[in-house]
Amino acid sequence: MSSATTTATDTNPAFVLRAIKDVAFENRPIPQLRDPHDVRVHIAQTGICGSDVHYWQRGRIGDFILSSPIILGHESSGTVVDVGSSVTNLKVGDRVAIEPGVPCRRCDYCRAGDYNLCNDTIFAATPPWDGTLAKYYTVASDYCYKIPDHMDMEEAAMVEPVSVAVQICKVADVRANQTIVVFGAGPIGVLSQAVAKASGAKKVIAVDISQARLDFAKSYAADETFLPPQAEQGEDPVAHSEKTAKMIKEQFGLGEGADVVLECTGAEPCIQAGINVARKGGTYVQAGMGKENVVFPITTACIRALTIKGSIRYSVGCYPNAVHLVATGKVDVKRLITNRFKFEEAEKAFELVKAAQEGVFKVVIEGVQ
Repeated sequence: MSSATTTATDTNPAFVLRAIKDVAFENRPIPQLRDPHDVRVHIAQTGICGSDVHYWQRGRIGDFILSSPIILGHESSGTVVDVGSSVTNLKVGDRVAIEPGVPCRRCDYCRAGDYNLCNDTIFAATPPWDGTLAKYYTVASDYCYKIPDHMDMEEAAMVEPVSVAVQICKVADVRANQTIVVFGAGPIGVLSQAVAKASGAKKVIAVDISQARLDFAKSYAADETFLPPQAEQGEDPVAHSEKTAKMIKEQFGLGEGADVVLECTGAEPCIQAGINVARKGGTYVQAGMGKENVVFPITTACIRALTIKGSIRYSVGCYPNAVHLVATGKVDVKRLITNRFKFEEAEKAFELVKAAQEGVFKVVIEGVQ
């Protein structure tokens, strides 16, 4: 093992989720290299994601249940301070974007390139694994991506949500000259709009219930925006979503409907409208997570011969592609960052994200100096 940058006197301050709604700063042991291919990274910047807040408030997402304390955070960048004896792609001092999920590499999913489906993934801040909101984080070297000199650490931390959007567009098989409707103009929604435009989409339409977010989306990557009307008292929700879809098709001249629908909210009315706005033979991708079960227009999906897919995390090629999109300025992530906090203010940062105010978009926490 080669290193001289972490000394015996170094400590590892960490922001720990001890139990539901119970967070605290702890001084944890410096994480050791578990494998000769591992590197230790001094964390520079970490973005807060809805899933971090979800574990803090509810202690579970699907099958992932908080049963012991974990360090929070998974959208991070940093500088390599220690490399294992078998590491060849990185050296001490390299600045990297960290891909937070390291799969087993051996199962059928991994071997097929669908490592986002691996059952044995070590994913930062997903129980029982520790996340990146600490001074140091240890990770497989091939899941760290060296960033160019002109890219800063905030941009590198934002590569994670960009990779989610890259995967969504990959799952949707977004191509040049397609019309694309994106439900949701939060961080993942607007990034999906930007990646779709970078992929050559002809027209990208953003749909959201917040005019402020739509205004941002229009200035960011969307060609058009749509604010759906509220359902009238006693109106059937499914009939209302059909009406909304019809309005979108007519207003933007989509004819039979959109080639691709990307659903980035998880909200039931958006799911219903999304199925109805897709053209026959079109593609619908579910990326937003809301209620676990919803009323779904399955007959419409069947009659229209839609391809319906779920998108989760990222797979082969997404991270390098995301680094490239950010580095070349095709996706300007700096504009998404609305609030910045010091490490010691991590709880305040989480409270801000939980409050879900309209003007708060992406919140980042600076690493321990």
